[in-house]
Amino acid sequence: MTVSPNASDVPQAYPPSAEFAAAANAGPELQAAADTDRLGFWADQAERLHWHEKWTDVLDWTDAPVAKWFVGGKLNVAYNCVDRHVLAGNGDRVAIHFEGEPGDSRDLTYNDLLAEVSRAANTFTDLGLVAGDRVAIYMPMIPEAIVTMLACARLGLTHSVVFAGFSATALRSRIDDAQAKLVVTVDGQWRRGSAAPIKEAVDESVDGAQSVQNVLVVNRTGIDVAWTQGRDLWWHETVATASPEHEAQPFDAEHPLFILYTSGTTGKPKGIIHTSGGYLTQASYTHHNVFDHKAGQDVYWCTADIGWVTGHSYIVYGPLSNGVTQVVYEGTPNSPNEHRHFEIIEKYDVSIYYTAPTLVRTFMKWGREIPDAHDLTSIRLLGSVGEPINPEAWRWFRDVIGGGKAPIVDTWWQTETGAIMISPLPGITATKPGSAMAPLPGISAKIVDDDAKILGAGGNGYLVLDQPWPAMLRGIWGDMERFKDTYWSRYAEEGWYFAGDGAKYDDDGDLWVLGRVDDVMNVSGHRISTSEVESALVNHHGVAEAAVVGAADETTGQGIVAYVILREGVENTGEILIAELKAQVSKDISPIAKPRQITIVPELPKTRSGKIMRRLLRDIAEGRDLGDTSTLVDPKVFDALVGESSR
Repeated sequence: MTVSPNASDVPQAYPPSAEFAAAANAGPELQAAADTDRLGFWADQAERLHWHEKWTDVLDWTDAPVAKWFVGGKLNVAYNCVDRHVLAGNGDRVAIHFEGEPGDSRDLTYNDLLAEVSRAANTFTDLGLVAGDRVAIYMPMIPEAIVTMLACARLGLTHSVVFAGFSATALRSRIDDAQAKLVVTVDGQWRRGSAAPIKEAVDESVDGAQSVQNVLVVNRTGIDVAWTQGRDLWWHETVATASPEHEAQPFDAEHPLFILYTSGTTGKPKGIIHTSGGYLTQASYTHHNVFDHKAGQDVYWCTADIGWVTGHSYIVYGPLSNGVTQVVYEGTPNSPNEHRHFEIIEKYDVSIYYTAPTLVRTFMKWGREIPDAHDLTSIRLLGSVGEPINPEAWRWFRDVIGGGKAPIVDTWWQTETGAIMISPLPGITATKPGSAMAPLPGISAKIVDDDAKILGAGGNGYLVLDQPWPAMLRGIWGDMERFKDTYWSRYAEEGWYFAGDGAKYDDDGDLWVLGRVDDVMNVSGHRISTSEVESALVNHHGVAEAAVVGAADETTGQGIVAYVILREGVENTGEILIAELKAQVSKDISPIAKPRQITIVPELPKTRSGKIMRRLLRDIAEGRDLGDTSTLVDPKVFDALVGESSR
């Protein structure tokens, strides 16, 4: 018999163990300090970093919605992530355990990292780059990618990391928008046992790009590449032979650290700008407290890619500022087989593991016998990022990967926020499966209705940030009007940042993020979250993953359409199973939320970052032309989806 997660014998909240709480980095004093003096609290967090020159004011909000944090302060981000750990006597500590997909591995200590970053900085200087110039980075998850980011930060070069799965067209639009002078890339990347070309996409993208002066290439796979003399340079002939000595210079706290492009509703990507002092303060503070990281003791692994903000904040800047020892893995979770992640956890004794709900549900689909075949007892804390995690996946994550005891930090934040905003604190919070719980100390968030009324316990509305925060975006590159219109116009009178997400408070006042507002369906006047319906479907014992969209319906305004992947070994009994699934949703939410259509599918369309492309599912449900599907992992998924949906 399958026990429903809503049954009375399943815990509704999971407090930390007394042992964990006693040793936790974050105690109740954090919230007390933030409540007493919010700006003083952030000044204290900034003091965790090394400043070449102290700031005069913590915050200048006179030009809202553009903030200035730690006004007049000067620091060097790379110095904070590398040099100071060496100077403190920790140069022999491993910074990066690199695990290549083919099975090669190497360790870089902080001494090694300092030498590599210095060599890259000297090379970039020799190429004529100066502070304020932009560098595009188009690389897989290899140490040279992190070295490149840190070398840019060291020199005050603003980097734009473009996910190495994006097309040449996408790369070109980002190069042109940022006017990048240098592109750093690789010959190819390892994917599922074979070398996939990368440089040829770069060659296509920089053809005719007026701003690009050089292309710097790491030889990762040894495949043949085309070569443009005078423009193209090998890493091993330039960076590897440069001097390992370089003195970091301070930059203003508001110096632009990076541009990161995120999709926009108009089709033109938005170049989100993050600066240095406030961003690093919050990335460092959150990594230390949310993940309870103990330098020199923990081995940390964030499974994200540096092409996304999670990789920026929780692989590069936050962790390295705290002297982390971390795993960096190049490949996919099932190469050469589904045991790969668990073998890596075992090999390096990973103690903190931060990943996406999509991957957790994939592990569930593969079956618990795979993780059960490995010793995962080193894990003491788990993290979730990217989308709301459904309660069943949360419990499975804790029980199977976390040994039934590891706290889970379910983190809510965005590219635009720069760092974690809402999350449990693992030594304090009695966590509820599926809830991000509460804003972190120093962060202010509210749930409001259409009329800007602030809601209380039991309220369901829109998530807003009503006070500025250190890691906040400073604009959209080259388009400040779009910045104001996109994020600040909805609640302009109140001066609130609109996150674009729906959220609710439960009866205890704990916060649940419901997903994007455009993922909130309006069925006969009832607001129903896609994530709530997905969660109800996954509560069925036979379901591994579900994606739900609202499709136009003449009668109800929108009808609920669901696409469901079954677990391994579960028989598709057709209409019998569909009826069971509809009954599950009726029981868990309401008969109003019962999908009008449920399609059993072998796979779901996902971007290379693992996000389900619900917009395209909506197009299928409404019979529209799908358009460009080239940014998906497997465009062929649609053939099966369209075929199933048309039955």
